[in-house]
Amino acid sequence: MLQFSAFKKTVVIVVCLIGIIYASPNLLRNAIPLDLPGFAPGKKVSLGLDLQGGSYLLLEVDLSVVIKEYLESITSSVRQQLRKEKIGYRSLGTTRSSVTLKIRKKQKFERAKELLSAIDKTNDVIMDASGNIQITPKDESIKSRKIAALQQSIEIVRRRIDETGVREPTIQRQGESRILVQLPGVDDPERVKALLGQTAKMVFRLVDVSTSASEAMAGRTPPGSEVLEAAMAEDGEPQAYVIKKRVMLSGEHLIDAQATFQDGQPVVSFRFDTSGAKKFGKVTTKNVNRPFAIVLDNKVISAPVIREPILGGTGIISGNFTVRSANDLALLLRAGALPAPLTVLEERTVGPGLGIDSIEAGKMASVIGIVLVVTFMIISYGLFGVFANIALFFNIVLIVGALSVLQATLTLPGIAGIVLTIGMAVDANVLIFERIREELRNGNSPQSSIRAGYEKAFSTIADANITTLIAACVLFVFGTGPIRGFATTLGLGIMTSMFTAIIGTRVVINLIYGNRQVERLAIGGTLGRSRA
Repeated sequence: MLQFSAFKKTVVIVVCLIGIIYASPNLLRNAIPLDLPGFAPGKKVSLGLDLQGGSYLLLEVDLSVVIKEYLESITSSVRQQLRKEKIGYRSLGTTRSSVTLKIRKKQKFERAKELLSAIDKTNDVIMDASGNIQITPKDESIKSRKIAALQQSIEIVRRRIDETGVREPTIQRQGESRILVQLPGVDDPERVKALLGQTAKMVFRLVDVSTSASEAMAGRTPPGSEVLEAAMAEDGEPQAYVIKKRVMLSGEHLIDAQATFQDGQPVVSFRFDTSGAKKFGKVTTKNVNRPFAIVLDNKVISAPVIREPILGGTGIISGNFTVRSANDLALLLRAGALPAPLTVLEERTVGPGLGIDSIEAGKMASVIGIVLVVTFMIISYGLFGVFANIALFFNIVLIVGALSVLQATLTLPGIAGIVLTIGMAVDANVLIFERIREELRNGNSPQSSIRAGYEKAFSTIADANITTLIAACVLFVFGTGPIRGFATTLGLGIMTSMFTAIIGTRVVINLIYGNRQVERLAIGGTLGRSRA
């Protein structure tokens, strides 16, 4: 008698039913899954760029800006420390890779070097006999800052794209300074490019009312001020402001921004965190009746006059906004500022027609593969081939169901992985059935031959599938884009085929032969009989 517990049978049946339930939405019209009850699964397999169509962008992060800003921060710290200790200096400035200055008095040389070395232990501080000092960040520090800036850029790009509602975007690092962005279903990338092309560094600075913009542009800019253009011109006329260089408050304290309406006009409301609210309150209290500029990427968005102290940590940005521009600005502020500018190196648009052709080609390949495999198994193994085909059907169902649950993106190489899995799915059954044939030829009874076939073939099947699974995992970890899509479907297919081929077919065979004594058993051309 073939022993297979009721618990194992129940598990197999439940797993197969769950697979059918989660795979079924893919057979429905696009609108139907959205109308299903909340408890019912409604997720469908997400199609990749090559199947759905969309936009492809290759971005480059200008990491030199990160290093420049780091050197400027060192410069600011140097100035602050030396002024605090009343140590005279001159010629403070930056080169491409270091900060340089000269200490005036010889008796202050050692103290100055001690103070500057304590600013950041990752910097090399070199001083010659004349008091010339060079502060150079170490290579490890530069490398770590570049990596951190790239990772931060990827995260902020992801936030901005998620805010636009794009489903299943692919955002990956490429090389040391590039980001690959694939946007399925987006056929017009201009808005996305506009959102990604802005650094979105927002600061609050006072307007210099001591001179006009025209005077400043004529060469009479007051010390500590600069001329900035308005982000949105009024009445088609370009506008400029004289703005204090000192930053009163930065946008890093923002925790929320939303597009809204004020007096029927689109505006952007924002809210600071606790620390930012305190600073904002102090600044607005000290500067009542003075214009206060809101600067985004060195362009003045708005320069309202502070009528009264703003103590609640909230404010409103007004200007010549449209509903879309207000929403985009709020999106940028919520997502956060990029650490460095992004440049579009490559841009492609994939039409949906190509994706449809790819899907149809994939369907045709899958159908042909299934038909050939099913036919071969029936011809070679008769009724046992039917059992293998049943397992193959549920294998495909489980793959589709798993892709739907995981919301993994199906790409054209992913379809190739499924087609490959169809062939591999019956390989385990071939090994099992051939082992059963061998046992029957040796004169063993049908029952013992079946039991021995599954037991003795298991190690071979496990070794073969585990090695393939390892390869799939390596492809997934180290691959990108389509390669990972292929690895995903291949890995899922290996696991589901192991389940359906080894356990699924055994359940079916047990239901037919498990509770009765089998006198004769035919597998293709091999016939086995029970011995008296």
